[in-house]
Amino acid sequence: MTVVTIKLHWFLPTYGDSRSIVGGGHGTPVGAAHSDREASIDYLASIVRSAETFGFTGALIPTGAWCEDAFITAALLARETSTLAFLVAFRPGLVSPTLSAQMAATFARHAPGRILLNVVVGGEAHEQRAFGDYLDKDGRYERADEFLDVVRRLWAGQTVSASGNYITVDQASLALPPNPVPPLYFGGSSPAAGPVAARHADVYLTWGEPPEAVREKIAWISALGEREGRKLRFGIRLHTISRDTSAEAWAQADRLIAALDDDTVRKAQAGLARSQSEGQRRMLALHEANRSAGTWHDARSLEIAPNLWSGVGLVRGGAGTALVGSHTEVADRIAEYAAIGIDEFIFSGYPHLEELYWFGEGVVPILRERGLFAPGDDDRPSAVSIPFVGAQ
Repeated sequence: MTVVTIKLHWFLPTYGDSRSIVGGGHGTPVGAAHSDREASIDYLASIVRSAETFGFTGALIPTGAWCEDAFITAALLARETSTLAFLVAFRPGLVSPTLSAQMAATFARHAPGRILLNVVVGGEAHEQRAFGDYLDKDGRYERADEFLDVVRRLWAGQTVSASGNYITVDQASLALPPNPVPPLYFGGSSPAAGPVAARHADVYLTWGEPPEAVREKIAWISALGEREGRKLRFGIRLHTISRDTSAEAWAQADRLIAALDDDTVRKAQAGLARSQSEGQRRMLALHEANRSAGTWHDARSLEIAPNLWSGVGLVRGGAGTALVGSHTEVADRIAEYAAIGIDEFIFSGYPHLEELYWFGEGVVPILRERGLFAPGDDDRPSAVSIPFVGAQ
């Protein structure tokens, strides 16, 4: 039996952090995200340095009106680390493809191999209009297709002239194309998303749905990729609550739920309901029955598959599910997703620094023992034990 080696990434809360669930994410109105910790460069640096210590490949930096700019944040943090890559979310069409290609190439020149790009087409029309973008959802995917074609050709060293429905450039070129070329990550659950991902993405991303739903997505994108003569990798975006025992992990989930009230959840859901994102609709559906019945106050009632918890999505847009359980149970679920074709995992937790240590000291050693995770740099320093993390 072949053991698949996975890649691990962490998430950077550039809108602030807390010991409670922080609202924010796709569909969240500006100013609606509440946090107790400022997302200063010093705090974010402590997260990325820790992620690097545990052997993570990269750190995802979000994009949107509700958070800080991803490219600028990545540039500031690159000097705080040595090997960690930055998965920079960006929206095609808000700047020209030539400028985007140049920005990524510049980053790649100064930090070789440490820039990854997460294409976010945008699922909220009201937010896109705030940036001056009035295309509908299908139009945004068509524009992204033209945009990424130009970017790919520029990175290949070509001089590009193109006149499409949305993108027009004349004799565009880069003085120094990136080497290596940054991988493209791409998510999207709507019919319009699939063909664009199949043509351009290196890694297709999904939010954390139950394994069978994820398997169906992998089959869908794989088939589209085969038609394009391409083989994609697959990634999943999840939160995590990992503790020495399952009871401790679920107790923490209960504490997160206890900090919410009906009015907070109702207002968050009203905002998220405006989203045009098919992925967001699927996230909301995972806890819809419990919201309607009022049973969401019991954390365990929101377990939608073994150790897969939908409680985060009550107030947070975008990724709304978490792996909850003992370190071994969380490792088991990661292995389950890997077995159906997930190659890369992007995790986070509340607070992001502390949960990174719970995961890094509790789950990572199990993944390494099983041969699922092998950091590329064996000379990384060992993680230092900290008081609030117990033995396995």
